[in-house]
Parts: sequence; C-alpha cells; structure tokens
Amino acid sequence: MKRILVTGATGQIGSELVPALRTRYGSDNVIAAGHKRTPQHALVEQGPYTTLDVTDIEALATIVRDFRIDTIFHLAALLSAAAEQNPQVAWKINMEGLHHVLEVSRVNGCAVFFPSSIGAFGPGTPRDNTPQDTLQRPTTLYGVCKVSGELLCDYYFTRFGVDTRGVRYPGLISYETLPSGGTTDYAVEIFYHAIQQKKYTCFLHKSTTLDMMYMPDAVRAAIELMEADPHQLKHRNAFNITAMSFAPAELAAQIRQHIPDFTLHYQIDPLRQAIADSWPRYMDDQAARDEWGWQPQYDLAAMTRDMIDHLMKKLS
Repeated sequence: MKRILVTGATGQIGSELVPALRTRYGSDNVIAAGHKRTPQHALVEQGPYTTLDVTDIEALATIVRDFRIDTIFHLAALLSAAAEQNPQVAWKINMEGLHHVLEVSRVNGCAVFFPSSIGAFGPGTPRDNTPQDTLQRPTTLYGVCKVSGELLCDYYFTRFGVDTRGVRYPGLISYETLPSGGTTDYAVEIFYHAIQQKKYTCFLHKSTTLDMMYMPDAVRAAIELMEADPHQLKHRNAFNITAMSFAPAELAAQIRQHIPDFTLHYQIDPLRQAIADSWPRYMDDQAARDEWGWQPQYDLAAMTRDMIDHLMKKLS
C-alpha cells in the first residue's frame, strides 16, 4: 500500500482508520472520502479530504486516477437498522457502491478492503462459536448486502485477480464517533449516558449477548489483513474476527465498577431486538488467527476502562 483511499471516512470506522493509516503511511498518502461536506476537522487538517458519493462511479474513478490510488478501504454503507428503514437506498449505497469500487479497482489495479459483518449471518446459523464457513441466510437487507458483497469480492478476485480482502466485524465500540443506525449502537450510547446522566434506557433485552470489539482492535485488524502475505490467505474475504461477547446487563456491571450509581433500564425496540436475535453470540475466528495472525488486545474490562477514561476527557 502506497496511495490509499478510504470511502466512508467520516463514519465510525473511517474516522479512526484514517488517522491510523496516515500515521503508518504518511498523511499525504491517505485520502479520506466522505459524503459529508463538513467532516471532522482532523480529517481535513491532517491530510487530503474529498467528498464522494460512491454511487457515482465516474467521480470515484476520477479520484482514483487523480490521486494515483493503489488500495481502497471501502467503508461507505448504510447500517443494519437504518437499512431496514430505507431498503432501496441501502441497496443502492451498499451494493452499487461496492460494485463501483470493484470495477474501478479492476481497471486501475487497486487492492480492496471490504468490511462484512455478523449481520451476514441469520437465524439458521449456529449462534455460538459460529464457524468461518457456515449457513448464511440473513433476514435483513443489510445482511443480504453483506453476503452479496462477500461473494462479489470473491468473484472479482477469482475472475479478474482483484486483491480483495475483508473481515466480518462484530459490533464495534468507539469513543471517537457515535454510530448511526446500527443494532449494537447501545454499547456506545450507554457510556455517554452513564457519564452524563448516570442512567441509560437500552433498546435490547438485558440478556441479549452479542459479539463485540473495541475500535482500536477493529482498525488494527483491517491494516494487518491488508498487509498480510497473500500466499497465506486461504479465505481472503470475510474472515470471522472477535474479541469479546457480552449482554447489556454485563456491560452495565462493568460500568458500575467505575460509575457505581449508574442504572440501566430497558425499552425494547422490536426491530433491533429481532435483528440482534438472528446474529451470533460469539464467532469462531481461528481462520484469521491461523492465516494472518489475528489476536485481539481488548477484553470487556479493558475496553470499559479505556472508554470511560477517554470519554471523561472528551465530555469535560
């Protein structure tokens, strides 16, 4: 990787991946592209930034040519709950956008990172120790897009030789950027409410256990996979990766170790509860560990401590 484009750069993953890539590869060599015209100041001040609608293939091709891009981290997407509210728009952004990235990469010789998700699984998938290769019949448009994206990336690799790679992210937790329309959003929102209000009303049932990951691990996984020796990759796309697994009540208990008077209440959102109930509680990520050395660094206790430390400073 020498010249890198990150689509969806203003989103939850992109806002932390871009600085990490700029630190590693040089600020001028990482171009952040977002749909927002008013991004975070750091994205503009610390390196090149451009606006991009990924459904506009000509605009994408122009950016790739003008900046001499050789690697694309394609993060632009509409998330799970938001996609259910606007399925037609979600298909256009999530699938047409990916197809455009793959086509432009085929023509220009770019490598592509595509993040899949636990949303690629469905109610028929084993929820505990979910295998790397297993039944995938998601019941959400977001999940359908992720499975389709995994297969499309595989196709572009086998048919055209495009160096496509990707992971299946669990729910992601970050202190930098609030998520927007995801099923695991509670695991970020809860920290803000705990610090500011000492209480939070969760939209999932207290015992809804889901696979989760702290953003520093998620960012590191993307970079490590793209830097991995391609000859060691048997799966190449959609590697299961995991770090921790917990339910809202367990997270609240950890938060109370730092904020003793925090209280958690529940008001179930039927849509997001149904989505969560179809997702894995814990994935088997042995393939990622074996093929490119994946190893998480944060567990629930370490993540909770670090989130509270950073948010205390941020919110003060």
